[in-house]
Amino acid sequence: MSILRLGMAQINPTVGDLSGNTNKIIRFIREAKSLGVDLLTFPELAITGYPPEDLLLKPQFVKRNREYLEEIIRHSSGIAVIVGFVDSDSDIYNAAAVIYDNKLAGIYHKVYLPNYGVFDENRYFQPGTECPVFVIYNIGIGITICEDMRYEAGPATAQAYAGARLLVNISASPYHAGKSYFRERMLATRASDNVAIVAYNNLVGGQDELVFDGNSLIINEKGGLIARGK
Repeated sequence: MSILRLGMAQINPTVGDLSGNTNKIIRFIREAKSLGVDLLTFPELAITGYPPEDLLLKPQFVKRNREYLEEIIRHSSGIAVIVGFVDSDSDIYNAAAVIYDNKLAGIYHKVYLPNYGVFDENRYFQPGTECPVFVIYNIGIGITICEDMRYEAGPATAQAYAGARLLVNISASPYHAGKSYFRERMLATRASDNVAIVAYNNLVGGQDELVFDGNSLIINEKGGLIARGK
């Protein structure tokens, strides 16, 4: 039976501070390696901070965010890392990089872009169209970003059907009263419906009127809570 030691870095990035956020990410990678972690996750758009908003309209900002991702890759020897960043080709994407041992192993693009309340992601990003499963330490892992996990027949379900035993959701989910209870029940439902472990990694801290409450969770395949972040 394969065993994977999972670490989740529930960090507080600063919007626009690419250098500071990258240094923080690298510091947590070093700490995770010293603790024997196999796979370390970071929240949604951890390199840029969330929400980067009109910074995304600056091509130089998007280019530099990718350069800082390369810096993180250079510090990933002997560990797998999942980190949020902005990917680009002819358009830009809210993305998760899958890094292993100084290499970019793959990229996931967020499929469902929220465009209600405090969210305005449709203005900036192109939606993803694929739901890959990554095999890390012989374990099938599905990666989604925030809103993707809310849909009952969404990307996580497709990944579970394709063999994912661990569903990692990196998130930037702002707080409002009562939200943590409904979020936990939703994630427990996804875990039990898909018979897969769910690892949910949320931001902490504040940006303008938003407060990110952390409360990261690991839920077993029966929907039972294993661990909770502060």
